[in-house]
Amino acid sequence: MARADLVRALQGHDDRPGVPPYLRGIHPHMYRSRLWTMRQYAGFGDAKASNRRYHYLLSLGQTGLSVAFDLPTQMGYDADHPRAAGEVGRSGVAISTIEDMERLLQGIPLERVSLSMTINATAMILLSLVIAVADRRGTPRGKLSGTVQNDVLKEYIARGTYIYPPAASLRIATDVIEFCADEVPQWNPISVSGYHIREAGSTAVQEVAFTLANALEYVRAAVDRGLPVDRFAPRVSFFFNAHNDLLEEIAKFRAARRLWARLLEERFHPRDPNSLKLRFHAQTAGSTLTAQQPHNNIARVAIQALGAVLGGCQSLHTNSFDEALSLPSEDAATVALRTQQIIAYESDVPFTVDPVGGAVAIEELTDRIEAEARGLIESIDAMGGAVRAIESGLQTRAIEQAAYEHQMSVERGERVIVGVNRFADLDEEAAPAFLIDPELEKAQAECVRAFKTARDGAQARHALQRLEETARREMNLMPQVIDSVKAGATLGEISDTLRRVYGGHDPNA
Repeated sequence: MARADLVRALQGHDDRPGVPPYLRGIHPHMYRSRLWTMRQYAGFGDAKASNRRYHYLLSLGQTGLSVAFDLPTQMGYDADHPRAAGEVGRSGVAISTIEDMERLLQGIPLERVSLSMTINATAMILLSLVIAVADRRGTPRGKLSGTVQNDVLKEYIARGTYIYPPAASLRIATDVIEFCADEVPQWNPISVSGYHIREAGSTAVQEVAFTLANALEYVRAAVDRGLPVDRFAPRVSFFFNAHNDLLEEIAKFRAARRLWARLLEERFHPRDPNSLKLRFHAQTAGSTLTAQQPHNNIARVAIQALGAVLGGCQSLHTNSFDEALSLPSEDAATVALRTQQIIAYESDVPFTVDPVGGAVAIEELTDRIEAEARGLIESIDAMGGAVRAIESGLQTRAIEQAAYEHQMSVERGERVIVGVNRFADLDEEAAPAFLIDPELEKAQAECVRAFKTARDGAQARHALQRLEETARREMNLMPQVIDSVKAGATLGEISDTLRRVYGGHDPNA
């Protein structure tokens, strides 16, 4: 499509699916030609335990893997580091070495299974470990497909698993985008996340605005690096929350899709219509799950998942009903996956493209969310962009205010939470919790120490020295990080090397 045709499409009112600005979906036939990818976010304990869960989920009909990492891995610490104590394998899988990644992916055909990794500050290292494993197997990099979240800007806004200052983190994220454009063309090098912004308490409008403002910052950084926008923008993906207000959520997804197409055209003038497509993964809202009457969460998740499908998601994770109590049990994970499959195969919703499009309430909500989100983005632009706004605390303050107002409405009883502030059952029995073996942390730490003892230490140190030199020379870090993990350097050692170059981030400084 010529650029003049793109501009006319965006300025006009062509609402056909598969046509810019993609209000009704990014593909002409949407789910009639292909269902969304069904993912279940999973990871706990060590690599072997998580690998068993992945094979279990694939056997149930899951069509893509989504990996959760524990807090030390997210923060750049090996399992044997003192700061990792008490957290190893708790909120996800512990990955410190190339051997850990080998065990995690044992028996997973990387050329056929799409792999999504929810990791940010250490995203470059985890992707390098996957590439190193693929190289060992002889799997061509061009056949690897999946996503690395790599959206560190939202960590400063809503989540907190950052390591380096924002400018350095943006540079590292851009290195991944640049490298994947050359070496791993089917990989999504960034998934710009509104999910955690919403989990922190934002409104739907704030979720769209702050997410797209961050995305514009990443695109700008890549273009400033010299990458043509059409070379990488088609692989930029998004990750949104599927919350409780069914109609608002459907409208939110539609508004985000149209607004992104318009913003990208206005600011970066792509020629490829694929650059304008907002492709997104959705996850049902963890913050809405309750420990009280946990089976109520099955209904909540079903409604939220339906909203994501009606809104046109490309992949979907459904939360397990017991997640307010513990990591998901196998039974709960099965129910969550079956929820997606029932929507896909029994509801008949996928047979119609944008089935709620044209409804007065949906269209009015779509227009309102788009207009209000654009206004917020323009206020961020006036401050100099997302990084400057983050440094000023603009997004965090807005989210905190929205979260406070929501909680007050719950405590006053104006917003009903079934089983919590109404219809509560004081005699209910607690659901059994899925627990991590307390001996696992000790075993994983010993495994990392044994790996360090057995490797060629001189080779690992030399690779880390080259990595530090590369970082100080402001060259793309990805090739040297891949070399480092192949040489036996660990995630924590690579993170410490970069800490020496960039320093850490102190939010109170």
